[in-house]
Amino acid sequence: MLIQPIETQRLIIRQFEPQDWEAVHAYTGDAAVMTFVEEGQMSELQSKQFVETNSTDKAEAFPVVLKAQNQLIGHMIFHPWFGHLTYEIGWVFHPMYQGKGYATEAASALLRYCFENLHGHRVIATCQPENPVSYRVMEKIGMKREGYFRKGLYRGNNVWWDEYFYAILDEEWILDNG
Repeated sequence: MLIQPIETQRLIIRQFEPQDWEAVHAYTGDAAVMTFVEEGQMSELQSKQFVETNSTDKAEAFPVVLKAQNQLIGHMIFHPWFGHLTYEIGWVFHPMYQGKGYATEAASALLRYCFENLHGHRVIATCQPENPVSYRVMEKIGMKREGYFRKGLYRGNNVWWDEYFYAILDEEWILDNG
């Protein structure tokens, strides 16, 4: 998916550029950051491949840049999901930039983009129950928990994750942001 740059008060969400891989690897190479990300900790090669894959019109992830420093601080997952006019959203941020409201700000901007520009109907997000930081972001942006899937996501090596499922509908977003 291609998007035009999206600006907020503090952030820019844009397409990946090849040189972004080093900034991406600074957090995707951190096992603690990637604990709840299905792909897990990435090698330099995997970080390069991630940026390369998401530098095309098939991108499903977009860098978040702190405007004041022109610093890439994380990325947003955003792509069509299997339902008609339904999109999935997610986020991963460098630990230095966590807890400052950047994920909430970027996610809110993507919801606005989805509902106003793409005329989306529904946006979903998932996380593990052990990741309250993530589900609090979902709740701050108006998403509602719709499901709790016990051992619904296979991690390999006979490990299963529970998963929370959140969503927001266009009419709910319009009511709150109209």
